[in-house]
Amino acid sequence: MTKYIGPEAIIEKKRAYIMPCLNHFYEKPMQIVRGSMQYLYDSTGKQYLDCFAGVSVINCGHCNSEITDKICEQVKTLQHVCNIYLTENFANLAEELAKITPGDLQKAFFCSTGTEANEGAALLASIYTKNSEFICLRNGLHGRTKLTMSMTGISMWRTDPNPVGGIHFAPNPYCYRCPLGKKYPDCDFACANAIEDVIKTNTSGNVAAFIAEPIQGNAGIITPPQGYFKRVKEILDQYNILMIIDEVQTGFARTGKMFAIENFDVVPDIMTIAKALGNGTPISAFIASAKIANTYTRPGASTLGGNPVSSTAALATLEYIQRHDLLTKAKLRGKQLKNGLKKLQEKYAMIGDIRGIGLMVGAEFIHADKSPNSQAVDRILEAMKDRGFIIGKNGVERNVLAFQPPLIITEEDINNMLNELDDVLNTLKK
Repeated sequence: MTKYIGPEAIIEKKRAYIMPCLNHFYEKPMQIVRGSMQYLYDSTGKQYLDCFAGVSVINCGHCNSEITDKICEQVKTLQHVCNIYLTENFANLAEELAKITPGDLQKAFFCSTGTEANEGAALLASIYTKNSEFICLRNGLHGRTKLTMSMTGISMWRTDPNPVGGIHFAPNPYCYRCPLGKKYPDCDFACANAIEDVIKTNTSGNVAAFIAEPIQGNAGIITPPQGYFKRVKEILDQYNILMIIDEVQTGFARTGKMFAIENFDVVPDIMTIAKALGNGTPISAFIASAKIANTYTRPGASTLGGNPVSSTAALATLEYIQRHDLLTKAKLRGKQLKNGLKKLQEKYAMIGDIRGIGLMVGAEFIHADKSPNSQAVDRILEAMKDRGFIIGKNGVERNVLAFQPPLIITEEDINNMLNELDDVLNTLKK
């Protein structure tokens, strides 16, 4: 029987050897040692239903044998030579991505993280347009490097004391707490129209691109209304500004479409992907039309980008998503989850808003005066963990329960989670 050092010993090692910027969930955390499809197991053998999927990574389930068997076979054959040498997997993966990405997106550059993909997309936009300014959305999250952190509109993640200049922020489409005090649909997309004001008044007119997540994950599953991105694209096209869509958290069937931007009938100029592409294996990419991509001609490579193992994992992941029709599963289970949460919202006034698409759903918790209730979220997370359910949290005030489970989650799983959540909320109310 395997012996584990346990949560307390891990925390002690973290204090000694890990930079303090990395925190962990829970007042009483567990040591996770094993995963199997929608379930995780701790060092005591306790089972947990994973409703967060490693922050929207494990779309196909933990240690899915249809994927991991191919990874293991590849590991024993060829692990790495760098992509300056010819291997087949990464070329085949680029071809598959060209088939499934929206519109005329065709050529990919592989790297290892979402941050790298967003940084690379920004570079490509600057190369193509010969401009250097960017427009981002408030409450967006795009990475941890100097540039992508500067593009991030959440103060808790902007730890760089000297952010990059030339980056401008527009109001995000947060209908529940509209930053402009409007009400949809009477607002006439005021938050989108504000982008034009930013272009005219905040920039020098030399804007390379606008970057946004189709659904702002870390901001609290902020979901734009239909028509928002169309209006944004009209404005950008008027000023010859590229649209970069950050699908790092939303891609690969999460919303019932292969990519979340497809729910809004807009084709971006550049798109970034990561997380679920490798189902737990580090791989990312930025993808553009041939017209834009072909301007990136000076030498560029990523040592581990598109390596044989990660490319194998990604190909197997795409195959699994399509063979098992995870798009339909995400739609069906997402509808079930959202309806169940709305029923709980009718019972508990502390649930202020339910939003999201497919299996990317957020429940925002509030006090009686509608102010954010992060304390309730922390108590709920702890109680649900003790009952064997792992749920995420996000939002600028960390007052949003985030439901982003593996897409293979079952109807029974969701019913069990909702029943336990109902019981926990009832306990909190007393």
